[in-house]
Amino acid sequence: MNQLPKLHNAMWPGLVGKGDGPDQEPPISLQRMLELTAAANVNGQKFDGIDYFLFFPHTDPNASDSEIRKIADQIASYGFSVGSLVAPVWPGTVGDSAMGDDQCQKKFLSAVEMACRIARVFEDHGIRKYGVIRVDSAEFGVEKWRSNAKANTARIVDTFKKAAKIAKDHGQRLAAEGEICWAGMHSWRDMLDVLEGVAMPEAFGFQADLAHTYLYLLGYNAPEHAMLADHYTQEQFDQAYKSMTDQLRPWTIDFHVAQNDGHVHGAGSHDKTGKHCRADDPNGKLNIVECSGYWLKDAQARGIQHICWDGCMFPNKTLEDPHTWNTILATMIAVREAHGWNTSPSI
Repeated sequence: MNQLPKLHNAMWPGLVGKGDGPDQEPPISLQRMLELTAAANVNGQKFDGIDYFLFFPHTDPNASDSEIRKIADQIASYGFSVGSLVAPVWPGTVGDSAMGDDQCQKKFLSAVEMACRIARVFEDHGIRKYGVIRVDSAEFGVEKWRSNAKANTARIVDTFKKAAKIAKDHGQRLAAEGEICWAGMHSWRDMLDVLEGVAMPEAFGFQADLAHTYLYLLGYNAPEHAMLADHYTQEQFDQAYKSMTDQLRPWTIDFHVAQNDGHVHGAGSHDKTGKHCRADDPNGKLNIVECSGYWLKDAQARGIQHICWDGCMFPNKTLEDPHTWNTILATMIAVREAHGWNTSPSI
């Protein structure tokens, strides 16, 4: 059996889209998310670790080092490692739009600095030995970006370059999440423009999510960059998927296993993004194991040591169902068996 990449579960499905607004469900605590993850078991195999969102209610990003160490102890008590961290870069958290004015940019960079500090505490504790810090443009929707696409992309690139310099100085790497709702990152072509504009592969790369990148192919927020039309054939899908991954894979330093049914979804303030589906959803459009292989080709050379499941905006009833997690874990084990390895990468 392959031992790598390590298999992680994300904690943010307990937070993203949750809240006290209309039609929202309450957040699920870190403790409960850890319990649900730890309970998953497929023929004696379990999750190896978690990926972690650095904001309330799971974390106060301004928490002291000693408070962060207590969280590390809590996570370690379940036998888990910590992998990738999500920096709180959005308006209403610590940060603000990467496309915004100098004050917005300053707030964005402060969120990255904060994430790097917490990453160091986790590393000093010993619970974190791999993973990236995830960011995005924190500019929701693409209409404002379209008003001056060239200048707005240049501003995002400038912010990301400065953020990457901060991360590099702290011994960290940033990964930009490819998701259709974030301006300047809403299509495979625009995402590639940003990555090539930053041009710091040692410190700034791409986070591929199966659910989100499937929407790239359909051109939901960028019809001019669609690679698939309606009622496509399997051959057309294979050709399009290979074309997209061949261009984005060299930049990919973090990877999310997921499923998508070809629709957008949202909850609360997080709307119109790739819909995450259960791993065994009969309407899922992706052969998860096969599609994962496109992204994980040569993964060791890019320093990938773990993969993570992402199931944002699942109903709480689904998250509380043990079958959900056992099915997810079984799927991730299948991905590792098909595309994994046994030698740690040298990075």
